[in-house]
Amino acid sequence: MTASTTLRRLTAALAAAALAVAAFAGCTGAPSSSEQPDGDAQTSQIQRVSSHDPSIVKDGDTYYIFGSHRAWAKSTDLVNWKTFENNLSTDYETILGDIWEEWSKQSTNPDVEGNMWAPDVFWNETMGKWCMYLSVNGDNYRSVIVLLTADDIEGDWTYVGPVVYSGFTKVNVNRTDVEQVLGEDADLTRYQSQSDTGINAIDPTVKTDEDGTMWMVYGSWFGGVWMFKLDPTTGLRDYTATYETVENQSDAYYGIKVAGGFGNSGEGAYLAHANGHWYLFLSYGHLQQTGGYQVRVFRSDSITGPYVDQAGNTAIATRAEGNNWQGDTGIRLMSSIQWSGNDNADIEVSQGHNSVLVDDDGTAYIVYHTRFSDRGEVHEVRVRELMPTADGWLVAAPYEYTGTKADTAGYDVADLAGDYELVTHEKSTYFKGPKKVTDKDSTDYRGVNKPVDITLNEDGTVSGDQTGTWEASEGSNQMTITLGDVTYTGDFAKLPRDLDGKEVMTFSALGGNLCIWGSQQ
Repeated sequence: MTASTTLRRLTAALAAAALAVAAFAGCTGAPSSSEQPDGDAQTSQIQRVSSHDPSIVKDGDTYYIFGSHRAWAKSTDLVNWKTFENNLSTDYETILGDIWEEWSKQSTNPDVEGNMWAPDVFWNETMGKWCMYLSVNGDNYRSVIVLLTADDIEGDWTYVGPVVYSGFTKVNVNRTDVEQVLGEDADLTRYQSQSDTGINAIDPTVKTDEDGTMWMVYGSWFGGVWMFKLDPTTGLRDYTATYETVENQSDAYYGIKVAGGFGNSGEGAYLAHANGHWYLFLSYGHLQQTGGYQVRVFRSDSITGPYVDQAGNTAIATRAEGNNWQGDTGIRLMSSIQWSGNDNADIEVSQGHNSVLVDDDGTAYIVYHTRFSDRGEVHEVRVRELMPTADGWLVAAPYEYTGTKADTAGYDVADLAGDYELVTHEKSTYFKGPKKVTDKDSTDYRGVNKPVDITLNEDGTVSGDQTGTWEASEGSNQMTITLGDVTYTGDFAKLPRDLDGKEVMTFSALGGNLCIWGSQQ
């Protein structure tokens, strides 16, 4: 059993319980999902849901998230969510029974329940169908991504067939499409190598590039993340597309390598096209409360890469890095922080496995699941606005989206100047619990980033615990701040605080391959 499989299985049972807890908590005094929340609405009034690995998609005026363990939810405002069911919720054993028996089922995981992971739902214009790409997971990498289709996004769903396999050997390869792609008697030894192509076929995301070509990106940990073309007429693999086998770059069966490898963490790959670039989001670390789970970002001018971070580090690993979730590769979007704008007894920790929505008005949002400092493995969905920087990156808003977006026309300088708390999302820190392990009620935590105090002076200088200069762009909310010898570019946004809904000026910025957040005191 792989490390990734073990961790996911540990949380499978918890997911169902968390859904019940969140649904109960969200019913008392919560606004209905049809109400547009006020920007200063307190977060305690929001109708919450738990959906592990939430993938977001919009149909008409309704937003949908599809998550692992058949956790579906919908919203009309991206704030209040309501769960729903379909035939896949209840009849999954019948719908997926054949592929489960044929491939993923083993003595170590005899039940398909808990092994339906990270679906991605995509509108296929050619087919005129909603397509769901779903991981049916097995031990020892023996997983398969399958396609289901529906006429209505809420279901019912019809099983179509497998898209890609992993965990195959000479003994069982005849049960896959591998020989159709590679030919009979192909050498399969490279597919046992965790440094290159020993992958787990899970966590799919499907996107269409600027030329109208459909791509599926997928994979997890170990041998990395890959992508290949799909046939828009069937929704399945495009068997006419071929790929050269080049070590750590491409593979005849798995396609083009995008990220990871050499046993390093990295899962939940998600692609988004915004701000003139393709962005690759990955989750590093382990998904547990104290596992260091976090979102890292890379970008490229092409959907197939290469994807690099601000410092030019490639998303494709070249060596085993150990705990790479403490390393410098990739831009860490957010971390566990403890400042006056949030509830210091209930800090977001282990944020990860995100999706991204670029809405009809061009606003981008990141949707992810997160755990909390005082709730163990219980998790909930959170949404933040993603804002473009002047140099073509995306940064996350310091506070949860509750109906208030950044004003892209900009703000008065008098509103921008003032005293701020400043947090740096250090890459090496991750939540480790109370400093006194026996004191479960303590808010004195290990592994959280705490703020320093700075002042943005009206003359463009920065004073306080860090010094430098700052500047607001004319006619937009974009900004530049230099602290020491590092220049950060980002955005101002007046947002309600997580703690009490009080609106304050904030900024998010990126420089030196690090993200920073500021919140006006």
